[in-house]
Amino acid sequence: MKRKLLIGCVSLFALLGAAPFVLKPPKVPAQAIAHAVTRTPTLLERAWALPAAAAYKRELAWQSNGSLCGPASIANALRSLGESADTEQRVLAGTGLCWTGMCFMGLTLDQVAQITRKHTKRKVSVLRDLTPEAFAQELRLSNDPSRRYLVNFTRKAIFGAGGGHHSPIGGYLEKEDLVFVLDVNREFQPWLVERPRLFAAMDTLDGKQKRGLLRIE
Repeated sequence: MKRKLLIGCVSLFALLGAAPFVLKPPKVPAQAIAHAVTRTPTLLERAWALPAAAAYKRELAWQSNGSLCGPASIANALRSLGESADTEQRVLAGTGLCWTGMCFMGLTLDQVAQITRKHTKRKVSVLRDLTPEAFAQELRLSNDPSRRYLVNFTRKAIFGAGGGHHSPIGGYLEKEDLVFVLDVNREFQPWLVERPRLFAAMDTLDGKQKRGLLRIE
């Protein structure tokens, strides 16, 4: 029995030790980030002035490791709404998820919704299988200061490398057709991207289900 327990513990520590390497998707070069999205200072200033984006006060709590983009996104969105679950730790408290400090293989959109519902009385909706037109309509609503959106997408479709990711949407510059993504990864920072490109990155499979949007209202 002791031998089996020891083997089990060793296996667990080996798994946890290897987890950062298993979880880490292909790195996106800084040059690829710079060329793939828009960071024109004038446009970024306009984006930060959008009603929902302004509630973030130009401050984001970065994800503490590559697997925690979901909890970090929830924490930032809820903080901007004045909710108390404003850190990764508070978001994950009592959920039984990511207890090692890592979310092995990341969190699905449904899990992110489940966690969010534990920390707010606001309505939380998962939006999947959106048409391009429905996606555009939700983006227009993202400028409503009483709403918040998180987007689940694959970086590969935008940056040419990288895996699935969650981040808040700060709003939509409709005239330019640009979406303001408040990327919770410090290496990426907030960026603007054309609506069709973000839609293509979101309209992909995560396992057997589509990625999509999380709406908080």
